[in-house]
Parts: sequence; structure tokens; C-alpha cells
Amino acid sequence: MSPTFRFAVNVTPKAGILDPQGRAVEQSLSHLGVGGVSAIRVGRRVELTVEASDAAAARSVVERLAGELLSNPLIEAFGIEQLGAASSLVGEAAR
Repeated sequence: MSPTFRFAVNVTPKAGILDPQGRAVEQSLSHLGVGGVSAIRVGRRVELTVEASDAAAARSVVERLAGELLSNPLIEAFGIEQLGAASSLVGEAAR
């Protein structure tokens, strides 16, 4: 059995692409009495575990998935981060 690696893919609208959700959040800030926050972009996060021979091979799989399946390259950008052994949601639930 090969080792497993945890990743998160963060997908957001590309710069210059209209982001109605981000704009709605930004317009709501004044109602909450919050100032000094701008340029809000709303996206999505996908966490996954990849079984591969090493971290580089696992990252290569994630890069392919992010570019071909998890994002629309015409209007979205993505970032990849390697996570620890457990999902970040596990840590959030424990807090």
C-alpha cells in the first residue's frame, strides 16, 4: 500500500471576473459595523486524500484534477496546499 497525502484545492474567481457573492459580502460589512475590509472573493475549498508513491506524485495528481475537473480555467484560479494527515475540519470540530 502506498502512502497517502492530504491536499486542499482553493478555487476562486480570477481577477477581473465578476464575483457577485464577494460583492454581496462586501456590501454587508457596513451593516455589521466592519470597516477596512475590501476585495472579497468568494470561492470553494475541496479537500482530498491521494494515494501515491511520494508527495510529488500526489501533488501532480491534484494539479491535474484542479486544472481539469475542480475549476473552470477560463474564469477561476486555484491554489493547492498540502495538509497534515487529518482533515482540517477535524481540527475545527475539536476546538
